[in-house]
Amino acid sequence: GCGRPPIVPPNHLNREFAVSTPDTSWVTDITYIRTWQGWLYLAVVLDLYSRKVIGWSMKPTLAKDIVLDALLMAVWRRRPNEPVIIHSDQGSQYSSGDWHKFCQKHNLIPSMSRRGNCWDNAVTESFFHTLKGHVVHGSVFATRKEANAVLFDYIEIYYNRVRRHSANGWLSPEAFEKKYFKNLEGFVVHDTV
Repeated sequence: GCGRPPIVPPNHLNREFAVSTPDTSWVTDITYIRTWQGWLYLAVVLDLYSRKVIGWSMKPTLAKDIVLDALLMAVWRRRPNEPVIIHSDQGSQYSSGDWHKFCQKHNLIPSMSRRGNCWDNAVTESFFHTLKGHVVHGSVFATRKEANAVLFDYIEIYYNRVRRHSANGWLSPEAFEKKYFKNLEGFVVHDTV
């Protein structure tokens, strides 16, 4: 949309895509998937360290709660102890008062891309591109429910656990994080049941 968003936080991320620990920087964005019933919108939050999708939300409209729901899932799952940078574009959902209140409450530091500069959010762009290549192939889902189920599987089963990522030394996001936490324990391996 035109006009300045009411609040434009600084670009804290500043294209620092390589972070050395989980839960220092998260990135978030929205895309849409076509169904014969109309659009299905998907908001995701990725951890920049592992490129893991740590929060997501799907809705038939672009109401601002779609981004808050995705972020809430990320906060619930990760429970970060330190402040986390949350980077987005300047979309209206991310410049709302509710977004800023939510961030403040959960110790998140909002950061925004410069206007019209898509490279700042290259990581989420790349994720959506991969997702659409795998899941959509230019076809249209019959129903939103069907799209929802396929996207859920793609994100939680395939992308996070299976798909190997060049930025992770060809490990899946899940495996890459496991390796990090294992190294953190000083190589004390606990048998997980």
